[in-house]
Amino acid sequence: MHYAYLDIVGKVALVTGSSRSIGAAIVRLLSDQGASVVINFVNSPGPAQELVSEIKSKGKGGAVAVQADASTIAGGKHLLDETVKAFGKLDILILNAGIMGSKPLADIDEKFFDNHINANVKGPLFLAKAAAQILPSPGGRIIFFSSSLTSASTVLPNALCYVISKGAVEQASRVLAKDLGARGITVNTISPGPVDTDLFRAGKPQKLIDIIAAQNPSNKLGQPEEIAPIVCFLACPAAQWVNGQNIRVNGVCISFAFLLLHLTVFS
Repeated sequence: MHYAYLDIVGKVALVTGSSRSIGAAIVRLLSDQGASVVINFVNSPGPAQELVSEIKSKGKGGAVAVQADASTIAGGKHLLDETVKAFGKLDILILNAGIMGSKPLADIDEKFFDNHINANVKGPLFLAKAAAQILPSPGGRIIFFSSSLTSASTVLPNALCYVISKGAVEQASRVLAKDLGARGITVNTISPGPVDTDLFRAGKPQKLIDIIAAQNPSNKLGQPEEIAPIVCFLACPAAQWVNGQNIRVNGVCISFAFLLLHLTVFS
């Protein structure tokens, strides 16, 4: 399917954490619209290389896989260097990689806290800082990822570090939109609700998954392919006047449903 409003033929996009799930759906759609993509992975090259082959076989956009830990400044620098080496430029930065731990205050230690800040805040922020030096001005795009959980009316204690880190991302995006907006570079945030991925399903009995799905008016979980089009729209020229926004892509997710994602005991 071709979306006429996605005029990104010839653009180059770097998507962190993109060898599977939401990230993979994003690079597939970007490449289908004619963009070249950098597929980032940390530990398992197999899925990333398979995705590269799949994209190249369609003959629409180029693709390379780059191993790097996007939670570190060095990893972010390596990603940018490899992007420019492969395609000569960067137009779109999508900061999809992140972690979601589950511990209440009593069980949080310094390492657990630091891991969330590094993966969800520090790595993305410094990668955005470095990318801002090479993104086109005007026309560059930076897209952060947060979570619909940050807007829940109530929140369980074991989501503490995750919500702290994602709240920081939302504020960073809001301020950067003013800083970089002066150069015509837009900065926005995507905040999905529950999405049907391997990470989401891990450790959850089917009964719990069904309860979460039933809280949505559509009686289903979100799919990675339902997140990707919004991301791709923000990446295209038609979205130039969308800046500093936090877009919650959740199918009218009811707060309680997403809170269930963080239950450590289910009976």
